[in-house]
Amino acid sequence: MKMVENIAALTIAGSDPGAGAGVYADLKTFFALGVYGTAVITAVTAQDFREVTAVQPIDPEIVEKQLIAVLGSFPIKAIKTGMLFSAEIIETAAGILKRYPGLPLVIDPVLASTSGRTLLREEAVVLLERELFPLSVLVTPNIAEAEILGDINIDITTPAGLEKAAVELYKKFKIPVLLKGGHFPGSACDVLCDNRGTAIFSTGLVKGVNNHGSGCTFAAAITARLACGLGLREAVSQAKTYITGALQSPHQLDEATRVINHAWDGINESLPC
Repeated sequence: MKMVENIAALTIAGSDPGAGAGVYADLKTFFALGVYGTAVITAVTAQDFREVTAVQPIDPEIVEKQLIAVLGSFPIKAIKTGMLFSAEIIETAAGILKRYPGLPLVIDPVLASTSGRTLLREEAVVLLERELFPLSVLVTPNIAEAEILGDINIDITTPAGLEKAAVELYKKFKIPVLLKGGHFPGSACDVLCDNRGTAIFSTGLVKGVNNHGSGCTFAAAITARLACGLGLREAVSQAKTYITGALQSPHQLDEATRVINHAWDGINESLPC
């Protein structure tokens, strides 16, 4: 993989010991897309493909020192946040990131695991919206997260409902929103809403692959493309190509499990930086 000189990206998120999601997935994505990856750990988790069984948050003071060290020493061109876990960590991150208003910030609002474990405490959600959302260029909720953030009473079971929900979120937060729709019959559909209106990014379904970490990977790919100087819509488009390719060319982990292949063949040809 050819690395782009003088460009680094930062992920602020939790760890996943299986390396399928969180910081480790983000770092693999950054590297696959030719961007030097840096990371600030907010929490250590115990999890596998099925569930999160334990979470140990990092002391906010250590989070702050990590941020100062990375932002003061590396050519960071874009930042992504994932699991932040607590109000204290959000306040800490916001206090530092406000010093860097020119850096594109992508927020993947990790609120809960697919098994239902809380990954962002309830009292921290409002703080996330108030302190970090205004600093961002994009928020990337999935449907469950959108329902929490937007208090949306919309049937999001069709692409039309997904688009309507994305518009409502954009109106509420006044920042671009990429609503990750996941799987509808016959397609994997995501909707971006910004000041230009809506754009739909849809591909065929990829079956037979464990998609653990796909949301993290998608948001990290957007961050990597923004770090390379792409505009938001082109960054989202190329990131959609990347995550689709990573699912279509999975890594055979064992006889029963195929997982996201962050280094799938054809990246360089499909996504020149």
